Amino acid sequence: MSGYQFDFFISYSRQGSVQKWLLNHFYNKLVECLADECAPTPRVYMDRFMPKAVEWSHNLETSLRRSKIMIQVMTPHYFTSGWCMAELYSMRAREDMLGFASDKIPQGLIYPILYSDSENFPMEERMRKWHDFKEYAHPDPVYQQTVHYFQFHKEVKQLACDLVELADQVPDWRPDWPIVERPDPIVTPRPPLPRFKPCPEP
Repeated sequence: MSGYQFDFFISYSRQGSVQKWLLNHFYNKLVECLADECAPTPRVYMDRFMPKAVEWSHNLETSLRRSKIMIQVMTPHYFTSGWCMAELYSMRAREDMLGFASDKIPQGLIYPILYSDSENFPMEERMRKWHDFKEYAHPDPVYQQTVHYFQFHKEVKQLACDLVELADQVPDWRPDWPIVERPDPIVTPRPPLPRFKPCPEP
């Protein structure tokens, strides 16, 4: 198989409430708004919807390599996650290969959205303009029943417009897109085996 498989790849940390927000609100709303902007509907990768029985680390790597744009969901834990950093640095390496996100070509292949914090992000991460979703970072389903959800829809709709425009400018797929080596899997140490105490002398 060659070429792009996905238009957008969502990169996020599973720590905190962001995963619940993505599943309850953002992912479905984004796909819905993208469908309003163009046909066929752009394809969005999120790891919670990968096929059954696949090796998840290879699926992540392959899906990122075959995605046009990475949507970076920024939280404090994002920048402490080895997996998130591997995804981010892989996309930056692709930008470097193409000369993107530079003084000559300012546009990049990473679209940051701000979910929480920002005060404690690394300084270099504040240099790229992000779409601020902090005001809409309500993870629970009841949020959809509030009057504020209308504004959330408008923000996602604007995001979808930006993404479609950006995806149209992406170069053709290349098989040598760089992938930064993913971290070693975290192996939980086995608990120590119980040891019988010697029986007391009779």
